[in-house]
Amino acid sequence: MRRQIEGSQAVAAAVAVCRPEVICAYPISPQTHIVEALSATVKSGALAPCEFINVESEFAAMSVAIGASAAGARAYTATASQGLLYMAEAVYNAAGLGLPIVMTIANRAIGAPINIWNDHSDSMVMRDAGWIQLYAEDNQEAADLHVQAFALAERLSVPVMVCMDGFVLTHAFEEVDVPEQDVVDAFLPPYRPRQALDPSDPVTIGAMVGPEAFTEVRYLAHVNQLRALDAIPAIRAGFAAAFGRDTGGLVRPYRTDDADTVVVALGSVLGTVKDVADELRDDGVPVGVVGITTYRPFPFDAVRAALGSARRVVVVERAFSAGTGGIVTPDVRAAVPGTPCSTVVAGLGGRPITKASLRDVLSDAHGARLEPLTFLDLDLTNVERELARATAR
Repeated sequence: MRRQIEGSQAVAAAVAVCRPEVICAYPISPQTHIVEALSATVKSGALAPCEFINVESEFAAMSVAIGASAAGARAYTATASQGLLYMAEAVYNAAGLGLPIVMTIANRAIGAPINIWNDHSDSMVMRDAGWIQLYAEDNQEAADLHVQAFALAERLSVPVMVCMDGFVLTHAFEEVDVPEQDVVDAFLPPYRPRQALDPSDPVTIGAMVGPEAFTEVRYLAHVNQLRALDAIPAIRAGFAAAFGRDTGGLVRPYRTDDADTVVVALGSVLGTVKDVADELRDDGVPVGVVGITTYRPFPFDAVRAALGSARRVVVVERAFSAGTGGIVTPDVRAAVPGTPCSTVVAGLGGRPITKASLRDVLSDAHGARLEPLTFLDLDLTNVERELARATAR
């Protein structure tokens, strides 16, 4: 059903029709509206059987999700920013145990200084935790990805993060075709856990593993991630057939066939980047865009195919590694060795990413003037003042 709806409410509705049996959460902006809506749905009886558990911390939220999933329940939670970091130990445990938990990340900057606005610093910290990571471009895709995430998690018995830009998407109202219950029921079968704790047949999970077997455990986790590269396109195709729209998948190319310069990005910034690409095309500048929906596992072959014969690649990143630079760029560079790749760090802490600034950057890239690492709209006056003050001590 098409509705004018807030992104958080659309995601909550999509999660509810997936029939989770345990929802556990600790509120943190900008994730709060999602779990508030789900708690109301559970309380009203519209989502049953389901237990909504209020916990005392994000670490507890993931711990409860682990317990519920290990006992054979379809489990869901959501978090953001420092909340994700607080549950870090349990996030790794969920992946190591092979539990198909689905978690929404309402992407938000990490302090200090405290900043509640959007960038990708939080989920990028967890890129190596063993979770599949999916990034939504808009609220329609955010809702659809949750349905696909439950199918993917349970097919492979691995946890999945669905990442949506905090405030930019979570608090934005737009028209969304919210998945209907009967169609979701036909697409997503009842949960049949691959492993479940049973008091009548007791086993130990998460036992200590010594040096003689730990490498094999980690290798198997890697293999499970790689299996997702085949499962995700298949689930995307099945979703398109069932719901009549094409969302999700590994990557989404846009006007790349004859592009000399291709921009790679994740999340909601893709809408702005596509608008700039269209404007530059009107001026005769052949620019294309590749949106990465699946960041972990990284789809090297799909990225390579999407970039085609691009002469240069610009990776727009909403997080970076201090002392190194881009986080996504090394993966993109590995997919297309020999193709010049520049990093543009943009939108940190919610700073607007304007078409004018992107147009300048892409014009520089097309003219081979773009530096390997650029901070979009960096205020050099303030930076130089602070550097001078620091060195004067």
